[in-house]
Amino acid sequence: MAGWGAFCISLLNYKTEKYVIAENKRIGILFRLYQLAVLGYIIGWVFVVKKGYQEKEEAIQTSVITKLKGVTLTNSTDTGPYLWSAEDYVIPPNGEQVFFIVTNYIETPNQRLGFCAESFKVPNGRCQSDDDCMEGESVAAGHGIKTGLCLNSTGTCEIHAWCPVENSKRPTEPLLSEAENFTIYIKNFIRFPKFEFSKSNVLETSDEGYLKRCTYDSQEHPYCPIFHLRDLVSRTGHDFQDMAAKGGSVGILIEWNCDLDKDSSQCNPHYSFTRLDMNLNNSITSGYNFRYARYYKDQNGETYRTLYKVYGIRFDIMINGQAGKFNIVPTIIAIGSGVALLGIGAFACDMILLYMMNTSSFYRERKFEIINFKYDSLSFVSDIRGRNRTKHKDGKAGHRERRSRKPAAEKNNSVKNTDETQLAVESSAAEEGQLSVEKRGPTIPRNTGQRYSALISQPGAETKPHITFSSHN
Repeated sequence: MAGWGAFCISLLNYKTEKYVIAENKRIGILFRLYQLAVLGYIIGWVFVVKKGYQEKEEAIQTSVITKLKGVTLTNSTDTGPYLWSAEDYVIPPNGEQVFFIVTNYIETPNQRLGFCAESFKVPNGRCQSDDDCMEGESVAAGHGIKTGLCLNSTGTCEIHAWCPVENSKRPTEPLLSEAENFTIYIKNFIRFPKFEFSKSNVLETSDEGYLKRCTYDSQEHPYCPIFHLRDLVSRTGHDFQDMAAKGGSVGILIEWNCDLDKDSSQCNPHYSFTRLDMNLNNSITSGYNFRYARYYKDQNGETYRTLYKVYGIRFDIMINGQAGKFNIVPTIIAIGSGVALLGIGAFACDMILLYMMNTSSFYRERKFEIINFKYDSLSFVSDIRGRNRTKHKDGKAGHRERRSRKPAAEKNNSVKNTDETQLAVESSAAEEGQLSVEKRGPTIPRNTGQRYSALISQPGAETKPHITFSSHN
C-alpha cells in the first residue's frame, strides 16, 4: 500500500524541461540527420509534391457526351451485303458515358416461333429418351421450353422456341474490321463548386472546321477530343484486330488535376487508356459479347426476327480530378505536423542517451533534478540572509576604517605644511594639551577599539613629528 501511495503522490508531480548540452557526437549527428530528413519530407514531399499548403476539393462535377462516326460494309452468305453506320453498331446510340461498338457478330436470320431441336452444344438439352425431356421445363442455358419429346436424329429434346436456334459458329476474323478507322468524339465538362471553377476539354475557338480536321495529340492538339478507335486500343498495348474478333473492354480515364494558384490555362485534361478485361485473348473469361434481335413482319402479318450475337469493344469513360488553392489552415497544419515530427526525433535521441548507452546513468544525473519548493525555498532564503550579513559587516568595517584614516592623513599634511612661526604657536598649545592629558588620562572614544587597532596595524604609517621646546633661564 505504501508503494501505491507513493505512486499516486508522484502522479501529482509536474515535470518541466531542463536543457542539458550533451557533448556526444554520435547522438548529435543522429539528431541532425533526423532533422534534415524531416525538413526534406516537409519541404519536398508535403509542400512541393503534395502541395500541403492548399485547400483541396475532390468532389468534381462532370458531364460526358460521346459521338461516333464511320461507315462500313459487310457481306454474309445468309443476308448478303449490309451497310453498317453509327446507328447500327453503337449501342446505346444516344452518346452515354458507357457505350459498345460492334466489331464482329453471328447472325441467325428469319427466326419464327415454332418447334425445333435444341442445339447439341447445350448439355441440358441432350437426351436418350423422352424421360430426359420433361414437358414444360425450360432448357438451362438453352433456347426454349421442352415439349417432352426426344429427337433421336439430333440426340436432343424438342423445344418450343424461335426456330431455327442460334448458329454458334463465331467468325475468326472480325466482320467489321474497318471499324478501326471510326472516330469517337468525347466532350467532357467539369466543375469544382467550392472554387467556382469550370472548364471543358474542347478548344474554345470560333473556327467551325477545327473539330472536323483535328485528331487528339498530347503535344500539338491537347484540346481536340476526337480519337480513332485504332489509336485508343493501341494506347492500351493491344492490337485492334485481335480485340475486335472476340471483343473486350477499354477504360478511358480523364484526369483533371488543377492548381488554381496558377492561371486557368495550366489546368489541362490528361488521358490514360487501359484494357479492363483479361489481357489474354485465349482466356475463356476475356472478350465481350451479348445478343439482340431485329423484328420484322411478313406479308401475312406474322412476326419474324433476325438474331445477332455481337462481339465488340465496350468503352467506359471515367472522370477523376481534384483542385487545390492556397489556404492558411492547411498550411498551419502541415507546419505543425513537421514540428511534431521534430519533437519525436528529440524524444528518440533522449531515450538513446538516457537509457541505451553505457554512460546513461551519468547523463540521467545531469538531466533530472528534483525540486521541493517547501524545503529548498527555506534554504535559499537563509543563504541569501547570510550573504547579506557578511556583506553588511564588511561594508561597516570599511566605512569605519576610512573614517579613521582620514584624520591621520589630514594631520600629517598640516604638520608638513607649517612654517617656523606656526610651529612655535602650536608647540605651546601642545604642551598645555599634553599636561592636561597627563593630569586626567587619555580619553577613549566609543567603539574605537577597532579603529585604534586598525590605525596601529597599518603598515608603513608615518610617525607624527613631536617637537619640544626647552626654556632658557
